[in-house]
Amino acid sequence: MVVLLISITVLHLVSLVMLLIATLEKSWWIWADSEITDLWYNCFYDNATQTWLCAATTESDWLQSVQALMVLSVVFSSISFLVFLFQLFTLSRGSLFYFTGLCQAFAGFTDFAACLIFTFHRKEILNDSRDLSKGRFGYCFILAWLCVPLLLISGVLYVHLRKKQ
Repeated sequence: MVVLLISITVLHLVSLVMLLIATLEKSWWIWADSEITDLWYNCFYDNATQTWLCAATTESDWLQSVQALMVLSVVFSSISFLVFLFQLFTLSRGSLFYFTGLCQAFAGFTDFAACLIFTFHRKEILNDSRDLSKGRFGYCFILAWLCVPLLLISGVLYVHLRKKQ
């Protein structure tokens, strides 16, 4: 039981950290090695000063949807972890972690929706006249997609986890 509890906690924390990195880092779309776009900023690498120069992204309804869903996903996953810790000490023996699993599943579904919107509406989100074939998805976008199954699996594990002692 202890091994299962530790492994589910580690899975939750790993997925939460990946979700935070995917939401906050600067690499959802890469135009070139010196130009990247994320949910919050467009950044250019300045060779003269050897720094990234960033400006706020142009607002679109699709971008705001992705931003809101990613933030909601982080909030649901954080709440899920805090509720799990609370339930670990307060639930009676034999009880199930339904609310924790439900919050974690919602985090997975909101992350899934955000990734789908960015995938299918990146032309409107990036709001650029350039050809999208000259760019590629960045590692934060891939991390966001990797979080989807991890969040859903941990949500299912929480629902089936029964408190023994």
